[in-house]
Amino acid sequence: MAKILLAEDDDTLRVFLGRSLEKAGYKVISVAQGTDALPLLAGGGFDLLLTDIVMPGMDGIELARRATKMQPDLQVMFITGFAAVAMDKARDRPANSKVLQKPFHLRELVNEVDRLFMG
Repeated sequence: MAKILLAEDDDTLRVFLGRSLEKAGYKVISVAQGTDALPLLAGGGFDLLLTDIVMPGMDGIELARRATKMQPDLQVMFITGFAAVAMDKARDRPANSKVLQKPFHLRELVNEVDRLFMG
């Protein structure tokens, strides 16, 4: 079973996304901000970092950069409602990462995650 680290500062969305991914068969660990994710990432064992780009403290781009230094083969998927921010920061994000634009349908998210793990 693939293990996902979900970093999302919106409490309702974080719970909703976590439950949906768990129902789809994934193990999900959720945190409210990037700084909370780092100690978990240091322990390894994650297959995917699913992170909002715009978060207080540490944004998702910086989190992804640090995460992929710790786990070079970690998959990364960004979720964001800020297209301009996503495009502006796109050059800074890990090369193999994907950006999913809010609002998105939950089925779309699960399909994208499935695609990552099933090739």
